[in-house]
Amino acid sequence: MKWKKFTVKTITDAEDIIISTLYDIGLEGAQIEDKIPLTPLEKEQMFVDILPDGPEDDGIAYLSFFVEDDGNVNAEEIEANIKRELEDLRMFMEIGEGTVMVSETEDIDWINNWKQYFHQFYIDDLLVIPSWEEVKPEDQDKMILHIDPGTAFGTGMHETTQLCIRQLKKYITPETELLDVGTGSGILAIISLMYGIKHAVGTDLDPCAVDAVRENMEVNNIAPDSFEMMIGNIITDKAVQDKVGYEKYDIVVANILADVLVPLTPVILNQLKPGGIYITSGIIDDKEQTVVDAVKAAGLEVLEVTYQGEWVSVTSRKNF
Repeated sequence: MKWKKFTVKTITDAEDIIISTLYDIGLEGAQIEDKIPLTPLEKEQMFVDILPDGPEDDGIAYLSFFVEDDGNVNAEEIEANIKRELEDLRMFMEIGEGTVMVSETEDIDWINNWKQYFHQFYIDDLLVIPSWEEVKPEDQDKMILHIDPGTAFGTGMHETTQLCIRQLKKYITPETELLDVGTGSGILAIISLMYGIKHAVGTDLDPCAVDAVRENMEVNNIAPDSFEMMIGNIITDKAVQDKVGYEKYDIVVANILADVLVPLTPVILNQLKPGGIYITSGIIDDKEQTVVDAVKAAGLEVLEVTYQGEWVSVTSRKNF
């Protein structure tokens, strides 16, 4: 399938109004290319693994709109309509160059394009390698996590995941029962099982997590009965809480967002055994005190706060 691509060169301050204006004439789904740095809030909300540092913001933005080319598309008319709308906007605001470029593109593999940014890497002594890469001969004897996160879940590259892994390694034992809240692709529970814990349970809101976990268990030779996956909201759903079980877990790990950790923390006390360890991350640095306060308010003892880049992990213990 072919697509007509209409790209507007403008300035970053005009992005929203141009997108809204062109939406009104039938162009939707804008692709935005600019160099505006992400704010801490945006980084927290995106919570992505692959986020390379970008170049310095130059104020320029490119807005691209795609129209399926079924043979009946009048590209000249669409281009003329875009230019007319831009000139109308120019009468009362600055839009920069405001030029329109028209091109044609084949089907774009949105699902797999991101893979070019994900390559094998180390987390201390652990080699994390995607399913589309080969293990090098010199790495054959290392601890290896094979991972295929799909498009919805993390790869392990994110600082918060690495913070959790390092904390887990401090506390897991061969008898550990682990609960992973917000499991995603299952990385934390699978690595814990590789390091020898007894059993893991995972919860997630996204049903896609079930297949992602199963596939990553299979590729890492994890026994099916060692990791149980549940879908649902453990914060608000009593049925999920009952299914997960009470005072069963030596460790609860939650690599989510600070705004979720706050309501989660008093609930998760019920799942932790007395003396159990609660490992949290997904916390941007300016939310550290918010999570620490929530942990203390729940009656937990803060054992350690660790850092990597702009991200924070808070580890605590239930002493009752």
